[in-house]
Amino acid sequence: MTKLHKMQSIAEYRERARRVLPKMIFDFYDGGAETESTLRHNRAALDARRLVGSAPVDVGVRSQATQLFGKTYDMPLIIGPTGLAGAAWPEGDAALARAAGRAGIPFVMSTAGTCTQEQVAAAGNGSKWMQLYIFKDRGFSARIVDKAEALGFEAIEVTVDNAVAGKRLRDHRNGFSLPFRWTPAKLASLVTHPGWSLRMARAGAPQLKVMADGLGLGKTDTIAELMQSQFDPSVSWDDIARLRDRWKKPLIVKGLMDASHVARALSVGVDGLVISNHGGRQLDGAAASIEVLPDFVSEAGGKLTLLIDSGFRTGTDIARALALGADAVQVGRATLYALAAGGEAAVFEALGILKAELDTAQALMGVSAINDFQADMVRYTDANNTTFRPTAGTASVTPLRAISNGKGI
Repeated sequence: MTKLHKMQSIAEYRERARRVLPKMIFDFYDGGAETESTLRHNRAALDARRLVGSAPVDVGVRSQATQLFGKTYDMPLIIGPTGLAGAAWPEGDAALARAAGRAGIPFVMSTAGTCTQEQVAAAGNGSKWMQLYIFKDRGFSARIVDKAEALGFEAIEVTVDNAVAGKRLRDHRNGFSLPFRWTPAKLASLVTHPGWSLRMARAGAPQLKVMADGLGLGKTDTIAELMQSQFDPSVSWDDIARLRDRWKKPLIVKGLMDASHVARALSVGVDGLVISNHGGRQLDGAAASIEVLPDFVSEAGGKLTLLIDSGFRTGTDIARALALGADAVQVGRATLYALAAGGEAAVFEALGILKAELDTAQALMGVSAINDFQADMVRYTDANNTTFRPTAGTASVTPLRAISNGKGI
């Protein structure tokens, strides 16, 4: 890892990534769809959910041990699928997988990864899951699944919120393409980012190896357009049912925001859901995943493993999700920022920061074990600074007090 002062938060890793990456690469990771209102709202919605400290409670012994699909992990965190990780660090997918394994949590390989499935499967001893898009070429998607089975991947996480690709204006403005197209201005930026430039020169330009191997991809104007050429807007629960027949290990559906789909998920026989707005990269103006989480908890009734992502950057963010009923949290940008800052070692350190922050939250909230988190440990504050308490067993809330203008009512 590059020698630098020890980072204290994911926000510091983000700032470091902004400095060390060329602008078009940083913006690809950091940006969202269109006006990026969903990106901003993810943060605002998390901040609007306030945690309730509890003392005195004996929290002298605390554990973050978490059960997911019959396996115990060291904390309720997963490195979720992030495309083009190799643009942050050479063989970035493998580096993320190794760091996750060292931290005792799963890593989800992206179909838009820059390593092969074989490389990730061989990277460390941790649990690897495989993210899947159901492409127009269903045979190619099936081959990814079959290879995941042969290589020992432990779960499939199929992403479904991509009937079309979101319009990411930063990518268009930066002319971000694959393969990279180097204008004079972009070439000049390499001089100001020497560490990244040297690593890329040694490793070679990143490629979407899984997709390139199966689809023979050529040039495209942007990554979104590349993906758009392969996405199929006709994907439905019937495709998930066929995937369920093919894949016998845990099957997770990622990208749900409408809890009315829970009944169909149960009927198809999936094992888990990821409540997600794709990190704000698809539907501009979308609700935040943390806002709809209680709906899924109510509808699922404990019959599905509920994961969540989109905007989680701190241990207290994780605590919010656990209190509201999530079984674990997936992060994406958080570990990409760390990867850009210093490769595997930095990712491992970033995971340690999240673990320590969650431990602090546990201690101050009176939570000895992950299953001790409860919905009444969260309060909601609306735009009028009115605070609400969740109603047990539902997604509704009950007003407690208004603190408008600093006065209690």
